[in-house]
Amino acid sequence: MITPRISVIIPTYQEEEFIGTLLDQFTHELRKRHGIEVIVSDGGSRDQTVAIARLRADRVLEAENNSKQNISIGRNRGARVARGDVLIFLDADVNIENAEQFFSIMGEVVLHEKTSAATCKVFVYPEEETVRDRYFHRFLNWYFWVLNAVGMGMARGECQVIRKDVFQKLSGYNESIAAGEDYELFLRLRRLGKVSYVRSLKVFESPRRYRRYGYFRTLLLWFLNAVFIVLFRRSLVDQWKPVR
Repeated sequence: MITPRISVIIPTYQEEEFIGTLLDQFTHELRKRHGIEVIVSDGGSRDQTVAIARLRADRVLEAENNSKQNISIGRNRGARVARGDVLIFLDADVNIENAEQFFSIMGEVVLHEKTSAATCKVFVYPEEETVRDRYFHRFLNWYFWVLNAVGMGMARGECQVIRKDVFQKLSGYNESIAAGEDYELFLRLRRLGKVSYVRSLKVFESPRRYRRYGYFRTLLLWFLNAVFIVLFRRSLVDQWKPVR
């Protein structure tokens, strides 16, 4: 089977601290072997994010001056120019545990005719992980595995892998939703096919939000946004505040 072309889409805003580390994982050999293109969609950064991305990404898209921006708009902007059959949305602070294995498996899993999307485990950077981080993420990963095992397809926003034809049928992320846009998309997406939870794959994220707000407050905001989306088709907050 010919390896599918994969479009990696990374929305950014003021991510100069992390974006270079993520982009450095996409070596020339990896891109060539798996047919990967890397698209950075920036939401108006005023730091060195765009300059760093231009040295490493295949395409860097910038927001128009004074235009409304949120992560849904950024992701959709990247998806519109993507050439791949598989769209992989990664947050800018993500590190992939084993990139070779990740792209080999995800490309095959998502192009299966009964599968519309996929996701994997998410943990905090090992060098910054605390005992609380470890057990919280173990529970959260188990929770997402259960949701997908019983057919309630769901994925965390740090890593969402979606077939492009399915993404286009759904018209992408809802740009009116400032927070919980990933949850809202998967509520619609799971009606079109299975969401696979690939337990053998793992990505890491920065613990910055948990350090700033704590787990209780972060979980509470996630929960309340989810409730508002289900009941009112909108998020609780008008803006998901970045933590830098």
